[in-house]
Amino acid sequence: MIRIAEIGELIGVLTRGEIAKENEISLSPVREAIQMLEKEGLVVSFPQSKTLVTKIDVDHARETQFLRLSVELEVTRTLARTKNAEMLLPTSRILRMQVMAEEDRDISEFTGLDRLFHLSLFQAAGVTSLWHLISGRSGHIDRLRRLNLPGSGKMSAVLEHHKRILDAISKGDVNEVEKQVREHLSGTLASLPAIIETYPAYFSEEV
Repeated sequence: MIRIAEIGELIGVLTRGEIAKENEISLSPVREAIQMLEKEGLVVSFPQSKTLVTKIDVDHARETQFLRLSVELEVTRTLARTKNAEMLLPTSRILRMQVMAEEDRDISEFTGLDRLFHLSLFQAAGVTSLWHLISGRSGHIDRLRRLNLPGSGKMSAVLEHHKRILDAISKGDVNEVEKQVREHLSGTLASLPAIIETYPAYFSEEV
């Protein structure tokens, strides 16, 4: 089934029948998945006709990034003040797996583990529902991340930030964790001009 992150590498028409055949499933779950993507503004469907992948909405991506940064800063500051190493064990395991994905240049696996890394921080802080709230409107910023990730050194930079975030939380260094989270979550939007230049077809002419 098409995942939201994979929409970042698509443009044009989605064919429901082909999706169902490729994943060896019926059309019903395909329709449900497309309805979810439509709610996020990632696709637009024409009844009895076709489904088109929309252009990336940069304003929407910026708004979602603002929301996520605001919440994740508080999540990581809270964890740093707590300084409970056991709470970070799941996050540490995910990071080790992400290192292996980077070594294999497995972008799909790396992307999935990246989401799990941040989700585990929200879980450790006891605010998992806030992660799902933000994730539910993150389609456009996720598409930007997906396009940006193959860039030279990008995966290594992500891993370095993850390591520094965990280290700052473990040491209870609230100021350092805030610095690292700000730098980490600002990376994609900072690269926006280069992303647009590389993938102009994914954006409207007004961008």
